[in-house]
Amino acid sequence: MSYRVLAFDLDGTLLDPDKHILQESLDAIREARRAGVQVLIVTGRHHVAIHPFYQTLQLDTPAICCNGTYLYDYPGKKVLSADPMSVSESRQLLERLAQTDIEHLMYISDAMLYHTDSSTIERTLNWSASLPEHQRPVMRKVNNFLDEVDRADTIWKFATCSDDLNKLREFTDAVEADMGLSCEWSWINQVDIARKGNSKGRRLQEWVESQGMTMKDVMAFGDNHNDISMLSAAGLGVAMGNAADEVKAHADLIIPDNTQPGIAQAIRRHILS
Repeated sequence: MSYRVLAFDLDGTLLDPDKHILQESLDAIREARRAGVQVLIVTGRHHVAIHPFYQTLQLDTPAICCNGTYLYDYPGKKVLSADPMSVSESRQLLERLAQTDIEHLMYISDAMLYHTDSSTIERTLNWSASLPEHQRPVMRKVNNFLDEVDRADTIWKFATCSDDLNKLREFTDAVEADMGLSCEWSWINQVDIARKGNSKGRRLQEWVESQGMTMKDVMAFGDNHNDISMLSAAGLGVAMGNAADEVKAHADLIIPDNTQPGIAQAIRRHILS
């Protein structure tokens, strides 16, 4: 079957450990686009942290951000559809987080906010500083998240992080059960918390159908639990070799890890052959 849409998660999938897109992937994606295939980024990232990859790929399609919380039009610099968190949900979550030592960031309309310096924040700031100024994500250190909740136009999600995985799992399981929010693992030690019902798969399906296609037309690539919704719904769900076994179980195809040219090989076999 010839697929009409390529959907890519970024971290752990299209990006190698140094946050670069392999040249083999770039070449195959460009060939697919010349053949009429549409390419979408479908990520847990905020749109302000996608610029270098969006521009490297030279895309003109919207990006699905924050695990499906919103669809962002880069050329038009506007949100096309969204289901953000409410102020009351955000305040209640922050009150719970204040009783723990779990690191967290708040993603608002145009920036990522953090309160405490950490190795995770330091890595992100160092990566940002390595980019041209026009591609750097907007990150702001704040004194009090609760004050920012009242000021923010929109709250997309919270990214919670801890190396104590049991503590993080217990906390987010309780949040999901008590508050009815969506808690998805997006990295080995990170769980993203957003409004219930938001997922990469749902937002991707919404966009695909708006273009007169179905999910059977989609070839999707991912590596983590927040990718399961799109891998299982796509016509061809492709899991990276570095994905967890639970993620692989929802895929139709497993390829080598994100340091190898498996993405290019899969595109050439299933789209360009």
